[in-house]
Amino acid sequence: MTRLDELVVCSLEAWDDVWRRNQFLVDELLRRHDALRVLFVEPPTDPIFDLTKGRRPRRPRMRSLREDGRLHTLRPLKAFPRRIGPLTDRLLRRQTIAAARRLGFERPTLWLNDLTYAPLIDETGWPTVYDATDDWLLAPLPAREVDRLRALEEIALARAHEVVVCSPELARSRGRARSVTLVPNAVDVEHFRRPQPRPHDLPAAPTAVYAGTLHEARLDVRLVVEVARALPEAAIVLVGPDSLDDAARRALASQPNVHVLGERPYATVAAYLQHADVVIVPHSVNPFTESLDPIKAYECLAVDTPTVATPVAGFRELAEVLDVVESSAFAARVADVLGGDSVRRDRVAPPRWEERAVEFEATLLAAGA
Repeated sequence: MTRLDELVVCSLEAWDDVWRRNQFLVDELLRRHDALRVLFVEPPTDPIFDLTKGRRPRRPRMRSLREDGRLHTLRPLKAFPRRIGPLTDRLLRRQTIAAARRLGFERPTLWLNDLTYAPLIDETGWPTVYDATDDWLLAPLPAREVDRLRALEEIALARAHEVVVCSPELARSRGRARSVTLVPNAVDVEHFRRPQPRPHDLPAAPTAVYAGTLHEARLDVRLVVEVARALPEAAIVLVGPDSLDDAARRALASQPNVHVLGERPYATVAAYLQHADVVIVPHSVNPFTESLDPIKAYECLAVDTPTVATPVAGFRELAEVLDVVESSAFAARVADVLGGDSVRRDRVAPPRWEERAVEFEATLLAAGA
């Protein structure tokens, strides 16, 4: 096996207790390559934005996460709003280059997940893999931000040595311009099947639990409210980082049986799914969600809890083994499952992160060859 020694990961998500695709894959790569060193670039701290929202600004930082010094994270500083011009993002890239030099990196492979860092391809000459995990051009973002991302993705698609996508829809849309490699998501099967104690903050049964990021681009808040109204005796429990706007929070708060628990560490998420009476996935079906390969689909395959999902990409393909219903029938089907009308179906064996890491590793090695 060819060696992989230096890796700079420009991630859309922080390295925290809520593990996501990038963390799983990096963790597996560190196991597979004993000389590999990783700089994981997190989303920047944005003091001006935090202050306008009444939040205490976080500090920029660089830290080591392993005793052997092989994994460092960088939280750069976003010093100015992007509306002042390209200087803001240029400074983020300079901080990344400086951090890589501080670690003694000579010619790292660049894993590009956050398009903000696409110009690094030409600025550094580093071999690059562009990892497209969401179609943010279809997300409900301000027009200025969509234009920025579109211009940056044109750079990434034209200049990256390899392009990886996580879903068939992204393979179709990004594959028009160039060859791409499909590396879907996966699950730590053993973790989700290992019995865990009931979480102390999980309300008394019956419970319908959703575990995932709360964001209007994915979560159908109207449908959650509909389920809550249809099932007043059930606790509708939402577990995950809260990125909702104020109107969505008010809509959920108006229902006394909706419990928004907030972010929970990855180590405990399986417990909420295991002890739910039904797992619900009330996702919106829209062009943005069509681009996704939701990790929660694999998690639902790993646990034995009945699952009811809307026909969104990632779940639609699992209609043989999970309850996948239109939003118009969603609340009624959840009620049926809570009433005991749940047919036990043989689950397919979900893919593991070890398998996906091997596939992703091949693109990193190809980029640096």
